[in-house]
Amino acid sequence: MKNIGPGSVIAAAFIGPGTVTMCTIAGSQFGFALLWALLLSIIITIFLQTTAVKIGIISQKSLSSTIVSQFNSKTIRMMSIVLILSAILIGNIAYEAGNISGGVLGLEAMFGDLSFSNGFNGYSLIIGLIAFFILLLGNNRLLEKILMGLVLFMSLAFLLTAIKIGPDLKSFFTGLFVPTFPDNSILIIMGLIGTTVVPYNLFLHVSLAKEKWTSSNQIKDAKMDTLIAVIVGGLISMCIIISSTSIGLDKITSAIDLAKGVEPVFGVFSKQLISFGLFAAGLTSAITAPLAAAYVTCGCLNWTSDLKSIRFRMVWFLVLFIGVVCSSLSISSIEIIKFAQVANGILLPTVTFFLILIANNKKVLGKHVSNWKNNLISFFILLITLLLGVKSIIKVLEFI
Repeated sequence: MKNIGPGSVIAAAFIGPGTVTMCTIAGSQFGFALLWALLLSIIITIFLQTTAVKIGIISQKSLSSTIVSQFNSKTIRMMSIVLILSAILIGNIAYEAGNISGGVLGLEAMFGDLSFSNGFNGYSLIIGLIAFFILLLGNNRLLEKILMGLVLFMSLAFLLTAIKIGPDLKSFFTGLFVPTFPDNSILIIMGLIGTTVVPYNLFLHVSLAKEKWTSSNQIKDAKMDTLIAVIVGGLISMCIIISSTSIGLDKITSAIDLAKGVEPVFGVFSKQLISFGLFAAGLTSAITAPLAAAYVTCGCLNWTSDLKSIRFRMVWFLVLFIGVVCSSLSISSIEIIKFAQVANGILLPTVTFFLILIANNKKVLGKHVSNWKNNLISFFILLITLLLGVKSIIKVLEFI
């Protein structure tokens, strides 16, 4: 247990309400047809996160400060700061709205509706206030462990359900290895990528890795930690898709619909299980996303990353506040979660591009720079994220 590193934190970060929602929608509407997108996401996540870990261990600096410091030109440096801040802040605000909305789904299923006459959702404010005081006090380890236990319990529920359902292996492996694009599936594909390959996790992973490991001799251990954790997280996501194939609904609108995925095992208790799980996942992620945004912003602007500094607190408060407002509007919680994952999928190419630049910078990595094989994979990943991002934007514009 003492050798477990930040890989488990990163894996747990993408098993939130967004993962449960997107995987449930994918399985319910398209069966096993989009499993290939999840497999691709897992492969991309492993490659990018292991690259980020290597950068953190060798440079012993945050990813944002490393990106900014490698440019000599003041103009290019400012442009990179703007791009990073835009990608992370906008993405994390959308992600935060999705996190809080996921928690709202759980509370609504447990206690009923708490919307005011003006359409404002009271549960969003409650979750926001809880996250605010936890962030303000900075004493959230015990609570995160409790909530993580609830999320892992929910994950175990999907695993047991997937085993009991006993999927058709031929259809499963066809969906896993044969890419298909069913009608109206592109946004769900982008959502599956966005909920697994989370841009801010790359920045967070670098910061955690440089604290856990300080020698280049430990890179192998760090990569193995990442590999195991992400694969386990990916398998859980696949189990959610398998479980949700039995739902048979064209549209998922509430936690009650999500709960149908675990009914084969838990019966009448499935609603309570999913409700607690969504609330736990939503609140845990609602704490992590603002913190990550604050670390990235402080790294870009060369501010102190002291948890009690005014600037640090202003950043996480901004992300949390806007997230609460967005999740409180009269918009379907499921739609907000879907938008958050799609937004992350669109922002991913920007972060990937910067990661490739650093991985090839000898001043930063020395003899550990990427070889031609890694560069080939990197550009292939960048191309995939660019193509899917452009396609999703075109698809969204069609609805306007």
